[in-house]
Amino acid sequence: MAEIKPTASVKATSVQPKKSSNAISWIAPIVCIIAGYAIWRFILGNPDGFENPDSKGGFWPHHQKPKNALSGIYEGGIIVPLLIGMLLIVIVFSIERFLTIRRALGNGSISDFVRKVQYHLANRNVDAALSECDKQRGSVGNVMKAGLRRYKEMINETGLNTEQKVMSIQKEVEEATALELPMLQKNLVFLSTITSVGTLVALLGTVLGMIRSFAALGKDGGAGAAGDLAVGISEALYNTALGIGTSALALIMYNIFTTKIDSITYGIDESGFTLTQSFGSLYK
Repeated sequence: MAEIKPTASVKATSVQPKKSSNAISWIAPIVCIIAGYAIWRFILGNPDGFENPDSKGGFWPHHQKPKNALSGIYEGGIIVPLLIGMLLIVIVFSIERFLTIRRALGNGSISDFVRKVQYHLANRNVDAALSECDKQRGSVGNVMKAGLRRYKEMINETGLNTEQKVMSIQKEVEEATALELPMLQKNLVFLSTITSVGTLVALLGTVLGMIRSFAALGKDGGAGAAGDLAVGISEALYNTALGIGTSALALIMYNIFTTKIDSITYGIDESGFTLTQSFGSLYK
């Protein structure tokens, strides 16, 4: 029988999964929709803002003849609180993503941080490079630090050849990256969804308002109904205006955040390349 030689195995990753809560992902939309209804029902639908308020109240009081523009928005119908809720969702998740990505960017310029690490590695000073990671923090700093720890271990590792050591460092960087990137992209789906859905929901509200307006015109008839039709159409168009504004804000914020994430992703890729190339050239 041929002799089977034992092969050195690459060490398992030391990166630990991050604990994160998904509570905001399902609590925030519900709270925003409820808040949207409360704003529509009790602020925009305040009886004092109408000449003919519905004193019975209830879930959807049918107030008439609004005194101002805000009260006119109430007349847009039951789709308006949904649109207000969607606007609140955009605001809430924009703030949440801003704070998360701000932490992920770390302290100072990512490109300057990578250059400092490259300088220390060129001088074989891994501890100084680790110190730079502690100063930088953020996603790039976390990935770089995980890779540097394995980098330091591989310097004194005798059971692996250079190629295996580089693979071990690369695997560590990939594991750390796989834990960092989902945290950056989390909850962006709400912004991307509202970007397209917001306009469609607004269009639904507008169509429902137009149906009510033309139904009233057909029922009452006469020249006086034309004025009511014009008012009804203007009220229905509040849905369109609110939906377009919400979608536009969601699109702007989504593009801003994805641009920031792309810069972080580039920094992470550059970090992994720096570690593998440095080790491959200095510790052959």
